[in-house]
Amino acid sequence: MSWTIPLLTLMSLCTCCAGQIVLTQPASVSVSVGGTVTLTCQGNNIGGKSVHWYQQILPSAPRLIIYGDSRRPAGIPERFSGTNSGNTASLKISGAQAEDDADYYCQ
Repeated sequence: MSWTIPLLTLMSLCTCCAGQIVLTQPASVSVSVGGTVTLTCQGNNIGGKSVHWYQQILPSAPRLIIYGDSRRPAGIPERFSGTNSGNTASLKISGAQAEDDADYYCQ
């Protein structure tokens, strides 16, 4: 069984004095249950910024799943991990579950 994790193009990451950095994400990616998928968020020198990832399952509000590039809040499964380097931040879901079918946002 496969399912699609839809992604939306978002984001502006605001910084103190440098204005806005425009971040882009692919429209969607697919993964089979139990598989591994990496979602990316690209922006000029994003590696020098702190990136956060949110998961949204409608109609619920977005839920923080990664903060500070790679930290998981309490209660977030270990299958979610984050990295950030150069111009790309990534969210990796290892051993994807059906309940991971959601919108994912980087900020």
